[in-house]
Amino acid sequence: MSKRITIDPITRIEGHLRVDVEVDNGAVSNAWASCTMWRGIERILLGRDPREAWLFTQRFCGVCTTVHAMASVRSVEDALKLEIPLNAQYIRNLILLAHGLHDHIVHFYHLSALDWIDVLDIPKADPAKTSALAESLSPWTHNSKNEMKAAQDKVKAVAASGQLGIFTNGYWGHPQMKVPPEVSLLGFSHYVQALEFQRKANQIVAMLGSKTPHIQNLTVGGVANAINLDSQATMNMDRLVMIKTLFDEVKTFVQQVYVPDVCAVAAMYPDWFHIGSGVTDYMAVPDLPLDSRGTQFDLPGGYLMGGKMVAFKNHADQIFREGVTEDVAHAYYQGKKPLHPWKGETEPEFTDFQADGKYTWVKAPRFQGKPMQVGPLAQVLIGYMQGHTLTKKWTDAALDKIASIGGRRPAISDLHSTMGRHAARAIRAAMFSELAEKHWQLLVNNIAKGDVATHNQPEFPTGEVMGVGTHEAPRGTLSHWVVVDDAKIKNYQGVVPSTWNASPRDQAGNHGPYEASLLRTPIANPELPLEVIRTIHSFDPCLACACHTFDPSGKKVATVKVL
Repeated sequence: MSKRITIDPITRIEGHLRVDVEVDNGAVSNAWASCTMWRGIERILLGRDPREAWLFTQRFCGVCTTVHAMASVRSVEDALKLEIPLNAQYIRNLILLAHGLHDHIVHFYHLSALDWIDVLDIPKADPAKTSALAESLSPWTHNSKNEMKAAQDKVKAVAASGQLGIFTNGYWGHPQMKVPPEVSLLGFSHYVQALEFQRKANQIVAMLGSKTPHIQNLTVGGVANAINLDSQATMNMDRLVMIKTLFDEVKTFVQQVYVPDVCAVAAMYPDWFHIGSGVTDYMAVPDLPLDSRGTQFDLPGGYLMGGKMVAFKNHADQIFREGVTEDVAHAYYQGKKPLHPWKGETEPEFTDFQADGKYTWVKAPRFQGKPMQVGPLAQVLIGYMQGHTLTKKWTDAALDKIASIGGRRPAISDLHSTMGRHAARAIRAAMFSELAEKHWQLLVNNIAKGDVATHNQPEFPTGEVMGVGTHEAPRGTLSHWVVVDDAKIKNYQGVVPSTWNASPRDQAGNHGPYEASLLRTPIANPELPLEVIRTIHSFDPCLACACHTFDPSGKKVATVKVL
């Protein structure tokens, strides 16, 4: 019997994503990803000064604010062909690295780990066995029996109160929860510890960006950070050393806790390396520029389509600039044909949810006419195929770790999966933890040469210029497209990672990555659709909790909540 499941909203932060699936014979036969909110910031920007666009665009999101600010200033700088000082590049890079580390730690521990461990099994765990397991995985100093016992006591106290608080609506006891109680205790202990280390990463963002969320230090042309090693009111060695200390602490947590924990979960759920594949064409853009012109990068980019790898030369490679369009055939916008972002329109046309018509506020981005998966998995696969040293180092290390725990080493092809996305995000965090140290040293070395410049003044020509600013954000390829006419914004479009991944069908009927990844997913119990939630969470959308189950006629048969 066919059943329709509606999960709305589906994740743990912002409640803007609805996912509908049809289940036939115990597996997903069809899927719809529907964004249920419209902001319209692109329209707010029309006619404004391009130098202030970044202050508005970081309000696209309450979580990934920094990345939109960065892509925005880069778009205007690209339009003006404006170079920025080396110090500004390095400061921006450090902000982005800290933000990425914060985001990845939060995603695994606080937004998706509870999809894989059973909180109500924790009282059954033996803290001594949990400690022994943890110490076999890494030398992390907070894996003692006493630490595990303290974490267990917290759960016992909450359970004894009869009020589980934030854990109330978890799918505890679900048949897909397959780890022993000791692993659940280990995961929860590190869940609590992770709160401190994501804070340390975010503290770096605030120190460099003046505040977070919504940093205040960017300029079109660089950053507003003053550098004077003799002044307590500016960036000096005391502040730089504090930033380095925080990065070192986060690096230790990522390499000794985050990566081993993901590898342990992956080893205990090997079947999830064969679920959730979907779209296997990928795209990433180069990032972490190493020169003032943005021609050299520490992270490679390109696209992987039909198994063929093509590298991007720079952040605004001509192939990328010409290849992106957005389709609105199934989105709540006016329009008949796909448009390039520089010609993009954002005119709302709401129709309510129509499975065969318009059903989402997300457009359908396409690259050379095809849906593309973006995110850490795209970055890892593209970097690995290009022989990028740091990508190969941490990918091979993670796969070896999984093999040492579970006895089988996943192949690179196994990363096309729900579990592969989690592994790739941990790999990327480990890479960031090393790159942060490198870019901190680059900044210090450049200042030591006597260079304290942080800003180049922009000059706007008369007439029309166009630019694109890109960033490889925590959730994938982000691009902001601006058209400037006589120093005023004539058009502005943001093509963001979740637009690529949460894309609806296009006019040819092709599913976006979320939708495609759910097809053929086995569902043990349609009233407890944990399997759907696991795959959607692996993309890291920012959304929150409650779902409803429907039969094909639309009659409500059950109400389901997700933590």
